[in-house]
Amino acid sequence: MLWKRRDTISTEALAPEEHEVRNAYERGRRDERKARKRHPIMMTLTFAAALVGSLVLALAIKEGSFARSGGIVDHGLALATNRAQPVVMDAARDLKAKTFRQTES
Repeated sequence: MLWKRRDTISTEALAPEEHEVRNAYERGRRDERKARKRHPIMMTLTFAAALVGSLVLALAIKEGSFARSGGIVDHGLALATNRAQPVVMDAARDLKAKTFRQTES
């Protein structure tokens, strides 16, 4: 019965309705895109966190336990901190010296 009903409706009568439906659909898509606008920095941080998480999981599989992989990650972070701290302190000292020189001038 439904297939016969479509035959009885003229194609001219359907065209404006289909056009209205298409326009409403496009407006809805635009509105939804505006509502779900993504912030590029937050997306970058999310992907970075997902990457770190996947690396920790892979390390846990390789090492056989989360405890050992956590120890390896902690050791790596401690090394990075120990190496970075003098560099950061030197950079801060240089910036302070440059700022002091500029304010004296």
